[in-house]
Amino acid sequence: MPRYALMIAYDGTNFCGWQKQEPPGDAAGSPAVPESKVLDRREGDGRIVLRTVQEVVERAVREVVREPVVLLGASRTDSGVHARGQVAAFTTTPEGKGRGWPSERGTEPLVRAINSRLPPDVMVLEAHAAPEGFDPIGDCTGKAYTYTVLLSEQRPLWSRRWVAHQRGVLDVAAMARGAKDLVGEHDFAAFAAAGHGRQTTVRRIVSVTVEEGPSLLDAGREVRMRFHGTGFLYNQVRIMAGTLVEIGRGKVEEGAIAEILASCDRSKAGPTMPPEGLCLERIWYADEHGRPLFVKE
Repeated sequence: MPRYALMIAYDGTNFCGWQKQEPPGDAAGSPAVPESKVLDRREGDGRIVLRTVQEVVERAVREVVREPVVLLGASRTDSGVHARGQVAAFTTTPEGKGRGWPSERGTEPLVRAINSRLPPDVMVLEAHAAPEGFDPIGDCTGKAYTYTVLLSEQRPLWSRRWVAHQRGVLDVAAMARGAKDLVGEHDFAAFAAAGHGRQTTVRRIVSVTVEEGPSLLDAGREVRMRFHGTGFLYNQVRIMAGTLVEIGRGKVEEGAIAEILASCDRSKAGPTMPPEGLCLERIWYADEHGRPLFVKE
């Protein structure tokens, strides 16, 4: 059975996150869901179908292969969070005869066929033949996220979907020094949202960088934090970013992160930054010999 891995990019603004989910409440058209995040309404009871990336891409894939498929994504990004490097996989039948996608048809035509059925805010960048048992979640060896903050006295206009906004300045050098204490294997309970649902809160951060530069779209400067780790807890990146921003504002000492980690107390860390500044940049995989998978030649 052919299995394919898709590399997907999306603007998360008008999506209710990656994962398919039931709408909040029991009433059709719950006021908690803006119309821009409603995909359609079910016949009969009128209940809404939330606009999630998984739902939208899965429907496009089903139209292409003309059979039911389940699309499994590597990262369950929240509503408003973006991606340049999400990975998702599906299995289809090999026969052809108007159904499935036999491997001899190639992956570039598959990308074109899926993209022709997708809306403008989501795109399949690449498709790769994957091992039969490939698991986008369990086989992941690393992920990288960026969090971007615009420093400006005026609110962002052109970049408003992609940045968090802060007035004033941030001490980027202090943020970079403080970030060093995040690197390594630690118990990140203090940097995880309540209800994260994981048996262990121990994670390994490979690197954290903090850089500042001019905004290309709005007046002001951008501070970009990049986090590379083997895996992350729910809201961990946004909480780490919020803590570094508090260091940059002088509200938290740059040496406090070690104490925050040791406390395992969520209240000791900084705020959870808003979703729009967060972007999933890349996910890494390797075969049984440690060789990178899905590297475009």
